[in-house]
Amino acid sequence: MTDRLTIALAQINPTVGDVPGNAERVRAARAQAAGADLVLYPELVLSGYPPEDLVLKPAFLDRVKQAALALAADTADGGPALLVGAPWRLEGRRHNAMLLLAEGAIQAVILKHHLPNYGVFDEVRVFEPGPLPRPLTFMGVKLGLPICEDMWYADVAQALKAAGAEILLVPNGSPFELDKTHARLSRAAARVAETGLPLAYLNQICGQDELVFDGGSFVLDAGGGVARRLPVWREEVALTRWERRADGGWAPVPGPLAPGRERLEDIYQAMVLGLRDYVGKNRFKGVLLGLSGGIDSALSAAVAVDALGPDKVWCVMMPSPYTSAASLEDAAGVARLCGTRLDSVDIGPAMRAFGAMFAPLFGAAGADTTEENVQARSRGLTLMGLSNKFGYMVLTTGNKSEMSVGYATLYGDMCGGYSVLKDIYKTTVFALSRWRNAHRPEGALGPAGPVMPERVITKPPSAELKPDQTDQDTLPPYEQLDAVLECLIEREMAPDEVIAAGYDPAVACRVFRMLDRAEYKRRQAPPGVKITSRAFGRDRRYPIVNGFTDTF
Repeated sequence: MTDRLTIALAQINPTVGDVPGNAERVRAARAQAAGADLVLYPELVLSGYPPEDLVLKPAFLDRVKQAALALAADTADGGPALLVGAPWRLEGRRHNAMLLLAEGAIQAVILKHHLPNYGVFDEVRVFEPGPLPRPLTFMGVKLGLPICEDMWYADVAQALKAAGAEILLVPNGSPFELDKTHARLSRAAARVAETGLPLAYLNQICGQDELVFDGGSFVLDAGGGVARRLPVWREEVALTRWERRADGGWAPVPGPLAPGRERLEDIYQAMVLGLRDYVGKNRFKGVLLGLSGGIDSALSAAVAVDALGPDKVWCVMMPSPYTSAASLEDAAGVARLCGTRLDSVDIGPAMRAFGAMFAPLFGAAGADTTEENVQARSRGLTLMGLSNKFGYMVLTTGNKSEMSVGYATLYGDMCGGYSVLKDIYKTTVFALSRWRNAHRPEGALGPAGPVMPERVITKPPSAELKPDQTDQDTLPPYEQLDAVLECLIEREMAPDEVIAAGYDPAVACRVFRMLDRAEYKRRQAPPGVKITSRAFGRDRRYPIVNGFTDTF
């Protein structure tokens, strides 16, 4: 039995499916943890999280097992033991597990009890739940391991306490969303209050498809006080020291507390990390985007430059006869401030060619949104041609307000491989643009000064698909639209509830219908960074054929 324990928290960035690479990341973190007795890693670190249907492949689970056995063999060198997350087969069943690797072997296997099956999570589909876990003994100390979701319920921690656990170690794959930091801390504090045990909460840091993981790991003492806090949005391997108190309980030695951060910075950093890992882990050369002179493309370009560096961002201006001189100037201003390449491709010839091609069929039918969509699709075709030829991924620039109500063109401005604004309402686009012009986020590869001319932020938004067009020709003012959308999407309110909350009845019912009618477009949209609790995609799944819209 020991009276002192040093536990390293490995807040690292794994890649889903890259088992050999993840094993090397585990080894690298172990090398950084000199002096530690034990290194704690995130949930499913060997497979990456979430592995989804990869765990249904026996060959994949075989590779995970081989990597775990090799890591276990490493621990025969007398260095730190490891607590590693992995998908694991026991008696023909797949489990989300933590493995204790020590003294050259796998010493213990702990299984996750509560499998989340809501929002972005569908672990019930691929894993079997384990029984209520018991503590494992390491250096004479009984360690309880509630795995991620297990911490959100009282029964696992209480069972571990009843079985003699002395410290709770919580490995996580907890995705970022707004205001989730407080929720994590409050749940952890509740488990501490119920058991009287200190707790270490470890989260990974990475981007994975739509999800981003923000880190922010922390340690609570037995009174619920924060004894240590790791930074958000960056990797870190931190040594935490623990001492046995006179009464026999354990206490963490207080350490550095990483500072908090403001809401807009959190959103911006989530967008940066999501894009950086999506591009890097998929091995794209860089990104390509249409730079219109408007605020959405300007902010998308800024995020791309901060994530990837100016040399990996290629902007293309695609003017039509309706593009204003101000838009041309503003697009050039964005490219200049961000330091990116800017080319111009006139889509006028494409518009005329399509007009001539359709003329025999359109006949005397007057111009309408069809011609506007042809412009958007000409731009999509241009960007995809450049992408195919040169290997840059097209970054779409539509925001959540537009995607909510269908103010976007299939195979036009929706054309591309990824979107950083997909879960960002238009009013937040304005706020983020002002914030980025005044702040350079930590770790950004872009400029220290402004990233867009002030006029980009202050001028009325316009798609510029016909003369003197503004977004408010078609949509309610964005302040009204976004407020109603938040009620309908984030809070799942019915139109009559939105009206009762004080919103205009005509606007509430109109937006509700637009929201439901646009579901077929959202099904064909590229992935994008999840920011809110109800992002389009895995968070919010509605049928396309939906008669419920007729009730309002």
